[in-house]
Amino acid sequence: MSTPAVAALAGLATILLDEVVPPRAPWSHLVRKGETLRIIDLEGNQSADFLMYAAADDAERYSAQDTIAAQRNVYLRSGSMLYSNEGNPMALLTGTDVAYHDTIGGACSCESNTLRYGFHTLAHHACVENFLEANLRYGRGKRDMVSNINWFMNVPVEADGALGIVDGISAPGLHVDLLAQMDLVAVVSNCPQINNPCNAFNPTALRMVIAGRS
Repeated sequence: MSTPAVAALAGLATILLDEVVPPRAPWSHLVRKGETLRIIDLEGNQSADFLMYAAADDAERYSAQDTIAAQRNVYLRSGSMLYSNEGNPMALLTGTDVAYHDTIGGACSCESNTLRYGFHTLAHHACVENFLEANLRYGRGKRDMVSNINWFMNVPVEADGALGIVDGISAPGLHVDLLAQMDLVAVVSNCPQINNPCNAFNPTALRMVIAGRS
């Protein structure tokens, strides 16, 4: 299945991997330095929760604090550099069809769902469970989870510091491109949240494409 987003990337580099992540599912893969990971929102308004770990030593991993401090902004835009907890560049956001992406909304969990939406949501699948499942194959557990990025998610911050989760600003086929600055393992939760508008109350598929010079 070809889409304009994939065709455009294929014109610049060799497609090394092209996978569709089903709704509510986890995904992870090695992305080597110099390769580009393109995340495509196939149907629109689908949040992609995202973590990164250095392939050489996963004690080094994505740091929201270092990334926010370096760019002095809680939103990620084209040109944003994503930093590790050791202050090293991990990935450069080289391009995106979406105006900005969230760094502070966090990952949904069974516990947070019950606090926000009621005890009846306890059994709802959540991003924390997806991250745990994806990380398990690398020997990582809950203590290895850090604050994540939410690609395509709209989290406005008001002047008084209040924030919310509102209707997304993505649309079918829009994408984000990350150029790896080191060998890293990218981990994604295709967000299963159905209690707020981050997925338009209807989780849908994502497409993950890795491109580089083979």
